Amino acid sequence: MKRHLMFVTSIAFAASFTMLSAAPAFARDTVGNYPIEEALHSEPGKVGDDIALYFAGQHHPAVVKTIGEFATNKKTNAFGKSDAAACQHVFLSAVIELQDRARKEGGNAVINIKSNYKNEVRESATEFTCGAGAVIAGVALKGDVVTLRK
Repeated sequence: MKRHLMFVTSIAFAASFTMLSAAPAFARDTVGNYPIEEALHSEPGKVGDDIALYFAGQHHPAVVKTIGEFATNKKTNAFGKSDAAACQHVFLSAVIELQDRARKEGGNAVINIKSNYKNEVRESATEFTCGAGAVIAGVALKGDVVTLRK
């Protein structure tokens, strides 16, 4: 009985130690800001040119019709990738989702695009916010789907 108790105790200690020592490696969530232009050109041909994109503060043609504000919250596998590479990839996914929504709603542009990572809005015409961890990277955007004067 005593031997069995020592065995169970040592197994429990080893399991606890393993879980506690591994947790910080996967708990990383580094939030950073990355250049929009660099990300938009990081995977050529991925983002369509039929739906115009205007980030917060950028001038655009007059709005003919406002359809509504829409949000994205995209995640990607970041394992084995640099934070910049993972963030660029997931940013493109978020932009493509906004463009797809504009097509679905009958708009021709998405304006006032802002980062909305963990519900913290950041307006920038030059940078987006991304959270990157050891396994997952995420980008959340929101923008207004509209029809612009041609």
